[in-house]
Amino acid sequence: IAAAELVCEAVATNLNLSGGATSVLPSSTGVIGWRLPAKELAEDIAPAAIEALQTESAFAAAEAIMTTDRYPKLRSKTLSDGTRIVGVAKGAGMIEPNMATMLGYIMTDATIEKSKLQGMLSEACNQSFNSISIDGDESTSDTVVAIASGLKPLSSEDEFKSALFEVTQGLSADLVRNGEGTGHVIRVCIKNFPGSEYDARRMGRHLVNSPLVKCAISGNDPNTGRIAGAIGSFMGKFFPDESVDDMSLTLGGRIIFNNGKFVLEGDAVEKELSGHMADAQLGETDDFPKHQNFVEIGIDFGNSGSDVTVLGSDLTKEYVSVNADYRS
Repeated sequence: IAAAELVCEAVATNLNLSGGATSVLPSSTGVIGWRLPAKELAEDIAPAAIEALQTESAFAAAEAIMTTDRYPKLRSKTLSDGTRIVGVAKGAGMIEPNMATMLGYIMTDATIEKSKLQGMLSEACNQSFNSISIDGDESTSDTVVAIASGLKPLSSEDEFKSALFEVTQGLSADLVRNGEGTGHVIRVCIKNFPGSEYDARRMGRHLVNSPLVKCAISGNDPNTGRIAGAIGSFMGKFFPDESVDDMSLTLGGRIIFNNGKFVLEGDAVEKELSGHMADAQLGETDDFPKHQNFVEIGIDFGNSGSDVTVLGSDLTKEYVSVNADYRS
């Protein structure tokens, strides 16, 4: 805490902030247990960073906060009244809600009450940053901040909320697509889950965190039994009294499980499903993603319930390499 306060004080002094260090929001990620180089940050980095401030683009800020990220993450939306929302984020590994090892900064020039903005941000985070997982590991460091300058009047709070959701969902997808060694992004759409949205997201993360599911998708192998097995293990542990008789599963839009049995017939179906995965494949070390495709998994429990979408990534040799050599 003392180290963070020292850096905040240096930033406030260099910016001549009337509110002093309390006007500065600190956030950081890094190797857990290692001391922050506060003196160097306060005396050297903070003044240099402030000297480099500009108002033309947020791209430099998105680039500056990268660590193992392969590319900067930046999203923006202009509303019909001319107000704007701009967001930047970083994070590539150790990603699992609650947010975890990610930093997100949402900026707007709209005039909006703090309590309303906080409520919208919390809801947006649940449907975006809290609905992703790269490797299932949580961290001591995560931050999402929304800041409004109030320079322009806002004509529609509904339009603003929709735009905020679009920006946060875009950034969260970028985080997964830019995950350490990510070769595929998995999108799990769950419908009619027999429980809360929170538990539906837990089930979605349980599926995308399954090492067997991750490895199968990494190899473009439509091993559909692994998907069903991951769902069954979650439901058996946490919802043993709920029926899954009406559950149906799809992969790439094709039904693979329905009416209590698998629907898989012949090599043509196998090739179709494998081709769907291959179409979503990314280069594990690409500087920028060459497409925005997903491996699409659909789970419908058939009755009324909660609907959520969860994003995850596969497991590749590159992920192991990055994390085996992380400090060396």
